[in-house]
Amino acid sequence: MANGKVALVTGASRGAGAGIARGFGELGYTVYVTGRTVAPGDAKGWDGTVLPGTVAQTAADVTERGGKGIAVMCDHADDEQVARVFEQIADEQNGQLDVLVNNAAYMHPQLIEQKKFWEKELAAMGILDVGLRSAYVASWHAAKMMVARGSGVIAMGSSFGGTCYMHGPAYGAQKAGLDKFAHDMGHDFQGTGVRCFSIWMGPLITERSMIARTQHPEQYEGFLESAENPEFTAHIINALANDPRGAELSGSTLIGAEIAKDLGVTDRGNERPSYREMLGNPPQKNPAAVY
Repeated sequence: MANGKVALVTGASRGAGAGIARGFGELGYTVYVTGRTVAPGDAKGWDGTVLPGTVAQTAADVTERGGKGIAVMCDHADDEQVARVFEQIADEQNGQLDVLVNNAAYMHPQLIEQKKFWEKELAAMGILDVGLRSAYVASWHAAKMMVARGSGVIAMGSSFGGTCYMHGPAYGAQKAGLDKFAHDMGHDFQGTGVRCFSIWMGPLITERSMIARTQHPEQYEGFLESAENPEFTAHIINALANDPRGAELSGSTLIGAEIAKDLGVTDRGNERPSYREMLGNPPQKNPAAVY
């Protein structure tokens, strides 16, 4: 059942983005899903196997779950393509965009290899282009639409990798940058009605994580016991958009599993453990701003 809300989830051909898009579909959103994959076989996993998923398939899944999915091919490394996405949404939705989820990120094949950064290809730093810079560009466009309407939510898909060592410096810098984006954008959005958050998602059940679990069982032991369905994050963002406490938390970096408990959101009826519980209260840049 349509709820009249419009969301854009970037990088939603598969993985976290596809799951978040499906989650908004469950809530009745019209969901624009962007990505580069338009034909099966265009993307490969850590082990070289073909990954499933296309923007069209994600859009169809959104519609099947009760929303309206709209697939848009977009390379978020190309600012002109990104601008056209927002022009399309503005034209088709009369300027309405209620939620932007910045999920698009470049996943280098060596990302999860246990090597020093100089032992990996220089191209591994591509996550700072599609992942960090691309989130700023999309947020810039979304902000103009949302501020004009006096409402909206921009969410960054982040993780504790911004505050501890995980997958190397490029990955960590990207996550730390997203958290800082949320903080400073939240400051600029004060008084506009627009909210901004960075969400630390837990281990996710995705196509790539299932491959990683097989390739690196020592790193991913017990993964399924605590892993989140990515749809969970969409339900959290929806609650932050609609709950009065969301306005107070704007600009914060939030551990999804923890804020979900406060907001009464569950993952298919299950509460998920937070990073504090799994990792022994990891260090934080700004404890007062991290839920």
